[in-house]
Amino acid sequence: MRLLIAALFMLCQFGVAAQTLTLEDYARQAQFLEIKISPTGKYLAATTRSDEGNIYLQVIDIKTNKILSIRHFTGKDSIGAINWANAERILIYLVRDIGSLESPVPTGEIFAVNADGSNPRMLTGYRADNDKDPAVVINYLPDEDNFVLIVSATPNRVGSFSLIKRLNIDNGRTRQIARAPMRSSDMITDGNGVARIAVGVDQNNDNEMVMMYRQNERSEWQTLRRYGQRDGNFIPLGFMADNIRIVGLSDTQTDTKAISIFNPQTNEEEILAHHPNVDISPIFSFRNGLIYEVIGASYDYDIYNEVFFADIQSKEFSAHLQGLRAVFPGRRIGITSGTRDNSLAILSVRSANHPVEFYIYDLKNKQLSYLLNASPWLKAEQLAQTQAIFYKSRDGLDIHAILTLPNNKEAKNLPLIMLPHGGPHGPRDYLDYDSDAKVLAQHGYAVLQPNFRGSGGFGRSFLQAGYLNWGTTMIDDMTDGVLHLVKEGIVDQSRVCAYGGSYGGYAALMSAVREPDLYKCTVGFVGVFDLNLMYTDGDIPQRKSGINYLEMAIGRDKERLDAQSPIKHLDKLKAPVFIIHGKEDQRVPIIHAERLRAELEKRNHPFEWLVKEKEGHGFYKPENNVERWQKMLAFFDKYIGDGRAAN
Repeated sequence: MRLLIAALFMLCQFGVAAQTLTLEDYARQAQFLEIKISPTGKYLAATTRSDEGNIYLQVIDIKTNKILSIRHFTGKDSIGAINWANAERILIYLVRDIGSLESPVPTGEIFAVNADGSNPRMLTGYRADNDKDPAVVINYLPDEDNFVLIVSATPNRVGSFSLIKRLNIDNGRTRQIARAPMRSSDMITDGNGVARIAVGVDQNNDNEMVMMYRQNERSEWQTLRRYGQRDGNFIPLGFMADNIRIVGLSDTQTDTKAISIFNPQTNEEEILAHHPNVDISPIFSFRNGLIYEVIGASYDYDIYNEVFFADIQSKEFSAHLQGLRAVFPGRRIGITSGTRDNSLAILSVRSANHPVEFYIYDLKNKQLSYLLNASPWLKAEQLAQTQAIFYKSRDGLDIHAILTLPNNKEAKNLPLIMLPHGGPHGPRDYLDYDSDAKVLAQHGYAVLQPNFRGSGGFGRSFLQAGYLNWGTTMIDDMTDGVLHLVKEGIVDQSRVCAYGGSYGGYAALMSAVREPDLYKCTVGFVGVFDLNLMYTDGDIPQRKSGINYLEMAIGRDKERLDAQSPIKHLDKLKAPVFIIHGKEDQRVPIIHAERLRAELEKRNHPFEWLVKEKEGHGFYKPENNVERWQKMLAFFDKYIGDGRAAN
């Protein structure tokens, strides 16, 4: 298997990692994105990023260790994802640089090519010979070599519904077999390739999600369940082997998301597993290329952990996974692909303190072979260490947070960067690799990423406790985390700054407004600074569902919006401000940054400014992130650092 590594590396060049990682190392995008084994185990397909940033596909014959073919696209086109459609043919999802944005976006075009490079063909999208509509595959139909099932969008037909079609992967011809029962719906197929579950927004009420179901391809669609924005819901993931019951994530009977089985014929739901403090996710076994059974659950809390069920049919498959967990304790193991007979599987393995690595696992012989590191210049031993911590909020809530500390430095009286996540409702910080946290910690700063109330993953009541409290109790939760670290002796209270992106940028400034004597500086990256603007500018108010979300999350009361908008309270601010934004940001338009700058100029308040013309809601280009980090580190060093120069 070692020879496969040489084959994969033949077209790639990278420098040997230096003793200390540079900002360029952290900003560099992963060199290897996906590795997938063909259904018969004959080939490996890998997507690789060149030094120029182009992504290309290479296919390797496992037996001969030779590269059979290379496929790349020119101009603004690139590869977004790949998958094997049958033993010889690969489907490629295209992305494209559009307009002024640096980050490529999916086009809905599906391109097919054989393992040896023959019969290349655009199957869907405006450049296809047959079906011109953008599409996505919803079932690879493992029992049918020449067909996959797609959902085809019709963006130029007002009021139209998505169509379900059989797509011939050799010639691109399609045949419509069904019509989605609602617009913008997610479709789930059963083991026979029949679309039988649709989930989407109610056509007449944007406040409700609807789950629809049909017994077979000839049956009429019927509504199974409706969920309001504040209700618990059942999120279907797939049909069980009996093609009747549906496995999903649910908080209809619990506060946190549980794994449950829903029977649409009886309308009964059975909870399989539940954690009282945190959402969990299912671990599946596979058979003949399809999900077969739920064999366990995973969760991210004090550590990343997994449990396996005893009363299952897939005992051998479960034993393999449990053995792998023992080899990689605390790391997330993903099965990216496997052979149809379950003899070989490709694994991706990662954690907060380990870069993504790929392995090939021989299930028959229980042999594990290392393939490669997705970012070969990153070594686990060079990374600052990340862990989960817990503390109490001032009103008694248990708050989970992620703490990253510098290497080779005593965890005592450290300068701190408080780094809240964006969202804010739904996202959370996990025990996973975070380049911002690693960069800051490498330069001597402790980094606290608090999962304040309003964050996802800790139950519906915890999430909803953040509604209408963006600038009050949510901010208090962050401050309480800082004070916890001060009390523990880890952080020097006189050397604390805040930094965040999107809502995190808002929270960083609002924290400095509410705690002017605690924060010595603050950085707002693509941040919201005036809550009133969220109803008039950006892409959120362009949709009724977006307005509904805002009314729920921040409310309409003008007095409250002003009270919780940091731009309205700058006279309380003592900390210098660094404003960073993308000129083409559609989620949080640059008017937020420009108005904040104008108000700071009126007050002659110290601030710094960095805007990138072609970036959006976050920076995509590595060189732009390098510049952002260089200037942020200089800013932090100036106010709470020890004068160390940034790399």
